Amino acid sequence: MKNDIQKARNIGISAHIDSGKTTLTERILYYTKRIHAIHEVKGKDGVGATMDSMELEKERGITIASAATFCEWKDHEINIIDTPGHVDFTIEVERSLRVLDGAILVLCAVGGVQSQSITVDQQMKRYKVPCIAFINKCDRSGADPGRVIGQLRSKLGHNAVAMQMPIGLETDLQGVVDLVAMKALYFDGDSGEIVRSGDIPEDLLAEARSKRDELIDAASMFSDELTEAILEEREIRDQVILDAVRRGTLKREITPVFMGSAYKNKGIQPLLDAVNRILPCPADVQNEALDMDNNEAPVLLDSDPSKPIVALAFKLEDGPYGQLTYIRVYQGILARGTTIVNARNGKKVKVGRVVRMHADQMEDIDAIPTGYIGALFGIECSSGDTFISPGINLTMTSMFVPDPVISLAITPKDNKAQINMSKALNRFTKEDPTFRTHLDQETGETIIEGMGELHLEVYVERMKREYSAEVATGNPRVAYRETITQRADFNYIHKKQTGGAGQYGRVAGYIEPVADADFVFENAVTGGNIPTQYIPAVEKGFRQCLAKGPKMEFPVTGVRIVINDGASHAVDSSDMAFQAAARGAFKDGYLRARPVIHEPIMKVVVETPTEFQGAVMGLLNQRRGMIVGAQDEGPMCVVESQVPLAEMFGFSTVLRSATQGKAQFTMEFALYRQVPQSISEKIAEEAAQRKKSAA
Repeated sequence: MKNDIQKARNIGISAHIDSGKTTLTERILYYTKRIHAIHEVKGKDGVGATMDSMELEKERGITIASAATFCEWKDHEINIIDTPGHVDFTIEVERSLRVLDGAILVLCAVGGVQSQSITVDQQMKRYKVPCIAFINKCDRSGADPGRVIGQLRSKLGHNAVAMQMPIGLETDLQGVVDLVAMKALYFDGDSGEIVRSGDIPEDLLAEARSKRDELIDAASMFSDELTEAILEEREIRDQVILDAVRRGTLKREITPVFMGSAYKNKGIQPLLDAVNRILPCPADVQNEALDMDNNEAPVLLDSDPSKPIVALAFKLEDGPYGQLTYIRVYQGILARGTTIVNARNGKKVKVGRVVRMHADQMEDIDAIPTGYIGALFGIECSSGDTFISPGINLTMTSMFVPDPVISLAITPKDNKAQINMSKALNRFTKEDPTFRTHLDQETGETIIEGMGELHLEVYVERMKREYSAEVATGNPRVAYRETITQRADFNYIHKKQTGGAGQYGRVAGYIEPVADADFVFENAVTGGNIPTQYIPAVEKGFRQCLAKGPKMEFPVTGVRIVINDGASHAVDSSDMAFQAAARGAFKDGYLRARPVIHEPIMKVVVETPTEFQGAVMGLLNQRRGMIVGAQDEGPMCVVESQVPLAEMFGFSTVLRSATQGKAQFTMEFALYRQVPQSISEKIAEEAAQRKKSAA
C-alpha cells in the first residue's frame, strides 16, 4: 500500500441486470495483473468469475453479494466494489454507494437505460456519488451508443458527453476513437492486452471532429482557461479538457461517456485511465459526521491521518474464520492494536487482525489508512455502525434501508435443521438489513421477510447449502398495511377495581388520516386534565396498537392521533392505566374511522419482442396491472406497468411460456395503494381462516 491519498480511488460498478458489470470487473482485474486468466460469468469453464465467489452466484450467473477487491493501474490504487444488478439485492448497492467516492455506471448498448439503471442512478443521487458511464456490449447486434447517450439525457437527466466514439459496431467493432487525444485506439493480443494507437479512419474523421467540438463546448462550462482558448481559437491542450471534465464530474454536472465491449476485451484500459484522471480521490469528497455531544451538529471530516479515527462498518460477512467487518476509514489511521469505540453502544474494542479483501481471498496488512477500504476480524457490531477514537462522540449517518414487501413461512424438517436454521437466520439478519425474521405468535411459524421472491429463494437455498438446514416453505405472503380514511373521535375510560389500588385513566381526542407519515402523535391537553408525566404512557399505548390493526391484524400506517382531554385519579392512575386507556381509545376510534387495507404495488418492466406485446399487456391486465407506458426500442418493446405484488407470484413462468422464453422482466416496489373492496373481503376471510387454524 503506497498510501498516497491523491492516488487512491474507491469506486463501485453498478448497473441493470446483465449489463456486464462482473465481466467488466473481471477484465479490469486481468489488465491490472490481479488475475492471470479471464473466466466467464456463466461459469461455462467450470470456474466462474472471480468476484462471484458464492456457489449460487456461479450457477445462476448473477451477483448476489457485493464483492470488494483492489488493484493498481498506472501508479494508482483502485478499490473496487462489484454490486448486484438485481433489484431484490438493492441493499448491497445502497451500502456500497454509501462508502464509495465515485462509480462506473454500466449501460448495455442495446438495452440502454433500463429500470434498474434508474434505481441505481437514484441511489447515486442520494449519496451524491460522481460517476462516469460505460456503454458496454457495443459488439452486439442492435448496439447504438448514440441512442443510449440520448436516454442518459432524457431518462436520467444527466448532462452526458461522449469522450469516445466506436470504430465500427456490432460484429465490426474494432476499437474506439479517443476524442480528447484525437487518436484511434485498437486492442490487440489474445485478450486485448496490447493497446495500439493510430490515426482516425478517414470516414470517421468529420464525425470525430464534430463530437470533439461538442465535448469541448460542454467542458468549457467548468474551465475559464478552456473558454479563453476557444474564443482566441488557440490550440487546446488535452490536459485542459480533462481537468474541465473532471471538475464537472465532481460537481455531478457532467457525465463523461466511454464505450467498448468487456466480453470482447475492447475499451477497458481507457476506462481505467478515466478512473484515474476523472473520478475523485478520497480527499476530493466532503464527508460529514454528526457530533452527538452537540445536538447532532454536522462536522466535516478531514482525510488527515493524524486526526482521531472515524470509520464506518458498511457490510458484515460470516466467513470460515469468524465475522468479517468491511470498513471504510474517513479520518485517522485504523492500525492493528488500536483501541476504538463503537459509537452506537459505547463499547471499546481492540483491533486485532486487519486485512484487505480480494473477492473471497484476503491479505493481512498493518493498518487501513484514511480514505481506504479494508476489513477487520473478530469485531462484534452491526451493519452501519460507526467506529471512533476514544474521547470523541461522532457518528456517521446510516444508509437508507427499504422495508420488506414479501414474507414466507419456513418450517424446519427436524430438530437438527431447527438448530442450523436459527444459526443461519441469525447470520443473515445481521448481514442484510432488508432480510428480517420473526416468530408468528399465533401460528408458531418462523416468518422470513425480504424484497422479493428471488431474495427469499436465495436465502432458503443458502440455508440448505451452507448450514445443511432442510426447511419447508409455505406460500408467500404479502406485507399488507391498514390505514383509515376519515376522522373519528374517541373518549375512553379505563377503570378497574381490584382489592387495594385500582386502575383509572380517561383519554379523549380524535384520530385522522395523514399522508406523509406512519404515525403522528399530538398532545393538545390543557389544564392538566392528564398530568404531564402520563403523556408518554398514552403515546406508548397508541404505538402498541400499530403493530397489529384491530380490523385484520396488519400493521397500521398513516394515522395522526390528537389527544385534547382526559381525566386522572389521584390514587388509581398510573402509567399502566393510561397505556390501557390509550389502547381502548385507539380501538374505539379506529373502527369508526373507516379502516381500509393497502397493498404493495410493484413497478414491473417487461422487455419483450414486439410480436408478443399484446400478449404481455394481456397478462399484466389479468393481474390487476395498470399499464403506464410502452415504447419500441428496435425489435424489442418495453412495457412499464404497476401491478399489485399479490398478483405477481409465479409470473416469470407464465411470461416465459407466453413469449417462448424471449421476454424478461424486472420488478421493484413502487408504492402502497388501497385494495379494491372485493379483494379486501377475500383478504379478510383468509386472515380469519388463519386465525381459526392457529387457534
